[in-house]
Amino acid sequence: MPGAPFSVRLRPIAAALLLALLTSTACTSEDSPTAAQAGQTLKKHVLQLLKERNAQNVTITDPGGKNIPCGDGKAKQTFAATGEDIAPRTSPENIRAALLGAVERVATYKVVDAGSLSKPVHVVNDSTRTQLVLDAPGNGIYAVSGETRCLPAA
Repeated sequence: MPGAPFSVRLRPIAAALLLALLTSTACTSEDSPTAAQAGQTLKKHVLQLLKERNAQNVTITDPGGKNIPCGDGKAKQTFAATGEDIAPRTSPENIRAALLGAVERVATYKVVDAGSLSKPVHVVNDSTRTQLVLDAPGNGIYAVSGETRCLPAA
């Protein structure tokens, strides 16, 4: 393009620079959410999971929304809620299994401990920096709690 006007020669360079800038910005913001951003995602996932199970009488047991210091200017957030199954006699093992089956419809969580369903099930989502505990303290009762990883506080 030696004979092309200067502005025409600059377009490919400007496009490449813009693409590089957008790519680096997207990776930075996506790779490290703040504790507050991850806390909002955590809350959304817990409530969405209970909704997926058609839980009744949902009660927020830990409203979260507060940074818990982890050191080095980092913090984590928590959130928890309970709900009732439409069948009040459903065993805790079946409640945990139902939660585990439904969590994949909420987000990509992977099981941390593949033990028995007689204990709470721990799942993590690496991309959102959140982890959940799927539990059932009694027949017909869902209990979902979670926390974020230690993340930048601001």
